[in-house]
Amino acid sequence: MSETVKPPLTIYLAAPRGFCAGVDRAIKIVEMALQKWGAPVYVRHEIVHNKFVVDSLREQGAVFVAELDECPDDRPVIFSAHGVPKSVPAAAAAREMIYVDATCPLVSKVHIEAQRHSENGLQMVMIGHEGHPETIGTMGQLPDGEVLLVETAEDVAGLQVRDPEQLAYITQTTLSVDDTIGIVAALQARFPAIVGPHKEDICYATTNRQEAVKAMASRTDAMLVVGAPNSSNSKRLVEVGRKAGCEYSQLVQRATDIDWRALDGITSIGITAGASAPEVLINEVVDAFKGKYDATVEVIETAVENVEFKVPRVLREPA
Repeated sequence: MSETVKPPLTIYLAAPRGFCAGVDRAIKIVEMALQKWGAPVYVRHEIVHNKFVVDSLREQGAVFVAELDECPDDRPVIFSAHGVPKSVPAAAAAREMIYVDATCPLVSKVHIEAQRHSENGLQMVMIGHEGHPETIGTMGQLPDGEVLLVETAEDVAGLQVRDPEQLAYITQTTLSVDDTIGIVAALQARFPAIVGPHKEDICYATTNRQEAVKAMASRTDAMLVVGAPNSSNSKRLVEVGRKAGCEYSQLVQRATDIDWRALDGITSIGITAGASAPEVLINEVVDAFKGKYDATVEVIETAVENVEFKVPRVLREPA
């Protein structure tokens, strides 16, 4: 009996994709803390937004909590890559806890920027998503009322500012580049004196992954983004794919989430991953397609990343 002939499929694999330097650093921090202090090590919030990563660290002895008051005084605590309000390390210090800040250095850059503008008497406007840990952390760098949040260009019209001549804007690092341009334009139109960042706040990894999706979208019948439903940068990749012409762009956490019926009849698929998704999950999705199709893989590379961030000194081996 002859084998069923698999239909042909071209898999376009985005590059860059998956882990960024900030995520890689944050995961290393938890692993190194477990090596240094043993289990349990507490982590305030998910270290990065990916269930597979969080579960794997939990198996090694990390305990994930929502708030600092769930942590005992005598065990180390790590703050997630998204950043935390100033009140959190202050509370940890008051309790004489050992704490390690795994905030992505590119998020810390936005925190420093906000602080500097505030010291110069400027009120901040933050472009971001309400309730996202990074937005909460960045707004928490300054006293209440000093950072106003906008999510859309339409929100700009309703802003009530202290002085239209004394404003600056910052952004969440994981936004859609194209959407943010529109919001910035609305801010500049209403507040011509508003000060922007010296260098774009949206991080290199977010920008690069979105550019790769744009390059891939017009060639593919469908696109899958490997990532978590609470991952801002992953959700933006889905939106970017749709806007760039690939109508069927969907988020999947793992290969088991693939809706094969919806993909019936395709001859090409684009695959990418958000910045907190490990390569093992991307390979799992690629392998699932290879199991059902006579697949050839073509890499669409739009940038080469070689960024690396150092881990905090407290975790480094003495020289």
